Amino acid sequence: MAILLSDYPDLLDELGADAHSILEANWQDAARVFSHRGLEAYLEGARSLKALGRGSELVISFLEAAPHVARELGEQAVFEMLSTAIRMFSKTSGEVLVLFFSTAPVVAQRLGEIELFRSYLLLLDQLLAQAPRGVRPMLGKIEILLEQMTLGGLRRWANWGISAYRNDFDAQAEFFGLETAQSLAVLQQERRGVLFIDVQRRLNMYLRALWGRDFFLRPTSGDYESRSGYQPYIENHVLFLPDAYDDWESPQGEKVAALDLYRAAVAHLAAHVVESRFDTRLELATPLQRLWAGVLEDARVEHLACVRFPGLLPLWQRLSWTDACVTQDRDASAGPLAERAALALMDPAYTDPHPQVELVRSLFPGILQATEDVYGTIVQAAERLAEQSKELGIAFVASRDQARSAYRDDNRYLWTPAASIEADLLGGAVGQVRKYVNLMEMLNTVEVEFAGDDAQEIWVLQTELFDDDGKTFQEKYGTTPVAQPVSYAEWDYQTQLERPMWATVYEKRPKMGEAKDIDALLERHKPLVQRLGKMIEAIQPQGVIRTRKVEDGDDIDLNAAILAMTDIRMGLQPDPRIGIRTRLHVRDLSVLLLIDLSESTNDKLRTRTEGDVTVLALAREAAALLAGALDRIGDPFMLCGFDSNGRHDVEFYTFKSFDMPYDDKVKARLAGMTGQLSTRMGAALRHAGHLLGQYPSQKKLLLLLTDGEPADNDVRDPQYLRFDAKRAVEELARQGIRTFCLSLDPYADEYVSRIFGQRNYLVLDHVDSLPLKLPQLYLSMTKG
Repeated sequence: MAILLSDYPDLLDELGADAHSILEANWQDAARVFSHRGLEAYLEGARSLKALGRGSELVISFLEAAPHVARELGEQAVFEMLSTAIRMFSKTSGEVLVLFFSTAPVVAQRLGEIELFRSYLLLLDQLLAQAPRGVRPMLGKIEILLEQMTLGGLRRWANWGISAYRNDFDAQAEFFGLETAQSLAVLQQERRGVLFIDVQRRLNMYLRALWGRDFFLRPTSGDYESRSGYQPYIENHVLFLPDAYDDWESPQGEKVAALDLYRAAVAHLAAHVVESRFDTRLELATPLQRLWAGVLEDARVEHLACVRFPGLLPLWQRLSWTDACVTQDRDASAGPLAERAALALMDPAYTDPHPQVELVRSLFPGILQATEDVYGTIVQAAERLAEQSKELGIAFVASRDQARSAYRDDNRYLWTPAASIEADLLGGAVGQVRKYVNLMEMLNTVEVEFAGDDAQEIWVLQTELFDDDGKTFQEKYGTTPVAQPVSYAEWDYQTQLERPMWATVYEKRPKMGEAKDIDALLERHKPLVQRLGKMIEAIQPQGVIRTRKVEDGDDIDLNAAILAMTDIRMGLQPDPRIGIRTRLHVRDLSVLLLIDLSESTNDKLRTRTEGDVTVLALAREAAALLAGALDRIGDPFMLCGFDSNGRHDVEFYTFKSFDMPYDDKVKARLAGMTGQLSTRMGAALRHAGHLLGQYPSQKKLLLLLTDGEPADNDVRDPQYLRFDAKRAVEELARQGIRTFCLSLDPYADEYVSRIFGQRNYLVLDHVDSLPLKLPQLYLSMTKG
């Protein structure tokens, strides 16, 4: 369903008339590039910027820039840009923020890849912290800078200005505004020959003309942050090339233009995509064997490409010459020898007497003649070359000895499997097809009955199919589909604003254990189960409740009326409470138990009764006892758990949903609980609240069982996730959901009260009382 701008009258009034008109003008573009949730976050981002109080021009610049950035890099880049602006607002002026947004489309277009855009945002953070007067002039010249430099060059240029004028604010403004000779000199030094973004379209057309198909090209900054060097590579069927090339000069002095270098590189990468395949044997090979396998596979795919396109051969031959090919050092290590062998396979006129080069030449024809198991032949040849290398005592250091080439990739494509199905789709694979069939087709034609979720084709039978034992195949073998990832905002307490779509929650299938382990656990705690049973029986039942001894009731209590008349005749003051009030008591309550499954739950604790027991085992016992109590009472309930690995991966497990019976499957999921990773509490609370809010009940209760404070591996400020969790609790309270925390951290009082409120938490002094305390706590909170 499409989002209409008219559905948000309050937001439009809040943004003002100017922003309203700009939003209307950009709405169609935004609707084309943003997802449904992305559009909502786009509007909320504008609201957050309005709340900064820096004028309408800031909001307008964001509304205009965001659709262009999303079109170039995807909507995630927009929200990271917005988060950067929110961090910047307390350190700089509104005019700089306006300039930041207005130049963002140009930056996105010039960089062309979201990872490079993220690196650009980090560079702005660094510049704002170390040379704040340089931000405004640099943003004013950013288009000129990125037309002449790569992102790595821009960073080195900026670092030069920071180190030279750290304490001279006027000189900072002049340097970053390209007003000084030093600034222009450093710019000239970092200036590159041909930028990828300037030739990307031409390279796409070049490959389409050669292979008759499209390829996905992306830039990578070889001299920025973690990467070093300028070697291309293939990852998930996407061709990554350096964001700039200079003209290349061979050892003999022959020059090759940078554009020709790009053409040689993309032609080689495309030949790999067309002819090469991932092979498990190469994944298991040693680094030395991989070196030689890469040389042989490079030569094979280039030979096949040159058969179809002979004009590629002269270009690749010129670029295959290296210093090692000229010097021909007999004591060379494996890396230079591989370069010499690569040229020997490319150029028959090249002579090299080294035994390794001669062996490579003798093995290569057999690889070209192999038709059935090409990679088996390559692996055998690589093993022979590696053995000969050891026999000859040739030095090899994996980090140093690689076949350096001006245009060839690092061959990771051969031994690294694609990371996801989406990556295969980018490379031209067919997406998963869902086909609805009748009974005869299902019985007679289906190829793989129990294929996994990644099957190419899924067949769906619209009626139930029963097995011989009377159970349906869905009941015996079916799996519950995993929900799509959901993004939630997080609260930044320093800026007092939300970061839209900041944390991503993935619902994952819990591991299965043995249901009999839970049954054995309940049998071990049989006295405790009996005590809980008596407490359950004492709970006020549902139905009609009559309250006696009231003055204004729905009916008269005859016994009380007789006593009152007797008192009157005896001259005593009668009791006026002779009525009976009748009311209907309905226990309309739903509850969700959320269990912290972080790595710390694997810690062992000394208990008074059972010795050393892990926190996870105690949580499992408490969940099983509470689930049994809730099942007997009849209250609808969910059992869930969570952990996190950074803001992009919050894992959420559902052991029992509201519509599931409490049976052996649920017990098996509880038995299979494991502790891992970290505790991003706010995102988990929001998602649990979303699930709880969908169940129709008058009262809603969310119980959180945790052994520590909120924490995650990508957050250094301990207060950040605490304030975000507090904000999540407040959001749930506004939705009518009460949140209660049961903490096993003996030092939790100092932070848990601020997160959940004074009367909404309990810290257990003795953790071994958890299995009893949790059900008792629930019964006392919901009694009556």
